[in-house]
Amino acid sequence: MSVADIFLGVIAVATLSMAVVLVGAVVAATRLARRVGRILDQLEVDLKPLFDHLNAIGRDASRAAALASAQVERVDRVLNELALRLDQTLRSVQAILNGPVREGQAVVTALAAALRAMRGGARSRARGEDEDALFI
Repeated sequence: MSVADIFLGVIAVATLSMAVVLVGAVVAATRLARRVGRILDQLEVDLKPLFDHLNAIGRDASRAAALASAQVERVDRVLNELALRLDQTLRSVQAILNGPVREGQAVVTALAAALRAMRGGARSRARGEDEDALFI
């Protein structure tokens, strides 16, 4: 046996041991991959109801927001309509009351003029002129 044969034997044993280690690593990686796959499958099974529940909550929240928005718009329309009708009503009341008030004011002015004329309008005018003279 020569030194070359011994080195050749060492190389063969090293290659065989590397092959065994690689096969072991592949087997371990395969087992690990299966285990990770099972864990992921279990995680998916466990989390699926949670995600379904979260989706349902999101749908309900979206529906509630849409309903609330619709109600706010409806209230806004009702309040705007109420304001318009109240404005129209106040204008109508003002128009209804303005006519008699003007007529009543005209009657009061006419009565005041008649009373002044009966008391002697010249005398009140003279007094007014005297008061004007006293004004500084």
